[in-house]
Amino acid sequence: MAAVLKSEARAAVDAAARPNVLEGERVTKRFSETVVALEDATFSVPEGSFVSLVGPSGCGKSTLLRMVAGLIPMTSGTLAVRGEEVKAPRTDVGMMFQKATLLDWRTAVENVLLPTELAGRTTDADRKRAIELLHLVGLEDFEFAFPRQLSGGMQQRVSLARLLQTGADILLLDEPFGALDEFTRERMNIELLRIVDGIGATVLFVTHNIAEAIFLADQVMVMTPRPGRLAKVVDVPFARPREIDLITTAEFNEIVAEVRGILGGH
Repeated sequence: MAAVLKSEARAAVDAAARPNVLEGERVTKRFSETVVALEDATFSVPEGSFVSLVGPSGCGKSTLLRMVAGLIPMTSGTLAVRGEEVKAPRTDVGMMFQKATLLDWRTAVENVLLPTELAGRTTDADRKRAIELLHLVGLEDFEFAFPRQLSGGMQQRVSLARLLQTGADILLLDEPFGALDEFTRERMNIELLRIVDGIGATVLFVTHNIAEAIFLADQVMVMTPRPGRLAKVVDVPFARPREIDLITTAEFNEIVAEVRGILGGH
């Protein structure tokens, strides 16, 4: 198939029409005098965009997500969500990790309901919403299954539904499909794009997989080895919706080669 490309004019209009929901200026994180996880990262993320972070292990990708989530403080620089400095976790920012971290003794719907329970409420509307989210992620017949009855991919679907149950519209995904087999991973990528496009969320997605980063994203932030620096932001010109055949096109593989070249140069 031929890749469907956005026109330069359309891409410029899309970018200009969306305000930045996340902005970082010279963001640095030092864990000690000798361990610098992230250094002088300056970036912005437009509302409703999907941004992938790719780079070698230890380059600060996950550290950056944790700072955006308000889980760990910066050493220096500025980091703001919707114009407000990040000082603590926010209700409009949610995070999903590589492991599903489901509670074994709770059914899928009970796991999805956990955020509302922790917030001190579980209404009939919350329960209805949890069921709807499980249907959204493709688990129509597994609402009352326990984690041990679900495959790895299905458990990650439950974890994604639980993240959406929080109501956050800025989603931080830290290698959420890294432990899955290639076939399941491809299906989850397609599902993730469908869900994210449907709800209009803003996503930061960490991965080691260059092709995955490009397939999912509007932009790819390419990180250098530690101390992690932002080497380049690569625009991804493909229109949505996207199909998995996109990865076989010449246009797609040109961007793969560009990102690989940036990584190889550091």
